[in-house]
Parts: sequence; C-alpha cells; structure tokens
Amino acid sequence: MSDRPTTSNRLSEIVALVGSRGFQTIDALAQHFDVTVQTIRRDLNTLAAEGRISRYRGGAGLPSSIENMEYARRKVVNLAAKRRIAIRVAADVPERASLFINIGSTTEQVARALLDHQHLRIITNNLNVARILSENTDFRIVLTGGMVRNGDGGITGQATRDMLDQFRADIGIIGISGIDADGGLYDYDMDEVICSQAIIRNARRVLLVTDHTKFGRPALMRVGTLAQISALYTDQPPPAAMIALLASLGVELHIAPPEAGGAE
Repeated sequence: MSDRPTTSNRLSEIVALVGSRGFQTIDALAQHFDVTVQTIRRDLNTLAAEGRISRYRGGAGLPSSIENMEYARRKVVNLAAKRRIAIRVAADVPERASLFINIGSTTEQVARALLDHQHLRIITNNLNVARILSENTDFRIVLTGGMVRNGDGGITGQATRDMLDQFRADIGIIGISGIDADGGLYDYDMDEVICSQAIIRNARRVLLVTDHTKFGRPALMRVGTLAQISALYTDQPPPAAMIALLASLGVELHIAPPEAGGAE
C-alpha cells in the first residue's frame, strides 16, 4: 500500500463522499483511495480544520449546517488563499467606484488589497473593513447602523438592511459560508443573510469572493443563487459540475494565481 502525498483532488473527493453518504470511516476511506490510515487521518484533520467536515472518532461526518466556526479561527484558515483572492478581485475594481462590502474574513482581505486605490466610496456593515479602509484618507466610507456582533465586528439586522437599501452601488463584494451543488448560496445567520440580500439587490455588479472550502459546504440560511452573481473569485477550480453551471449562467470564474516564489 502506498502512502502518497495529500492532494487537493483526494481532499475534494473525501468531502464529496462524506456529503453523499453522511459518514465515512477511516478504514473505508483508506481502502477507497489505497492509502494508509495515517494518510487519511491527516486528510481528515486538514478538512476538519478548514470546516469542510466534522471529525469523529474513527471517521468523518457532515459539518454543522447551523453554526459557523469561530471568527478567530476563520481569520487564519486558508489566509494565504484569501489574500490571493483579494488581490485578484481588487485588480478588477476601477478607481472612483462605489462599493458595498459585507461581513467576512475574505472581504477583510479585499479591503486591505484596495488600499492603493483612489477615490473609492464604500458602504459596509463590517467594522473591520471600515477600520482597514480608513487608512486611506482619500476614501469616503459609510458604516451602516444596526446591531454589532462582538465576535467579528459584523453589523446586522433590520436597521442595517434598511440603510443598505438606501444606496445603489457600482459593485457589491460579498463573502459566503457555503455554495451548494445546485448553485444555492448559504449562510448561518438570518440577520446577516438579509443584509447580504440587500447588497445583491442594490449592486449593479456582484462579485462573490470565496475560497475552495466553501464549495459544497452546508449552511442553514439561503442567501440567493449563483444566477444573481456577476463573477466568482476563488483560489482553486470548483467541481466540474459547478464550473458548467457557472458557464451556463454566464457567471465569470476567476482563479487567483499562485503566489510568486512558491506554492501555497
């Protein structure tokens, strides 16, 4: 039995198997991929750290659809990939544009990548995004009202949605917690969902920024569908069926290039 290095293809297939069958044992996965149980344990630990599965004694099951991982952990998971995505999407944001930016660790990296732009006008319900962007004194920033979440600096609720509905911006930049195989976009918190929906409604062009761990990841609340998105920015190619769906919907797909000087 060979102990091949972990590959993104095997990790993705493990997620797919767990998603279709609900639970997979370590022994069954090792036999399926013809690798050692030690290799599968490492794979499952990696996937659990990314929130793509739940790790159990002897195997793996579906991740929670009702609770996201804590924010401090989300900020560091796939950080290099999120930075690459942010740089890629920032390259497509013109000077003097008006932007919505919502809650999320990836959108915070987008805010950092936008700091060299000029004359941007930003509406955000993310305290961290507002703080980052305030480093550029040329920007005009509108911070929405509403309830502040202590954990991640997100501002949500009915008052936030009502304020977002007062604006019409050139571009909406949004993150998401999960993209289903049918193109559904999902998140965990109802108050956050209604704010993201308001951004989608009021942006002339919607740019979705998400790393590969969100493909096929379950979450409880439906935000919308890929049909409402103008472009998807990510770090690895989505599953083939999702690529075909994006093409059929006319949604642009942008894969962030690897960092110069080595693999991530």
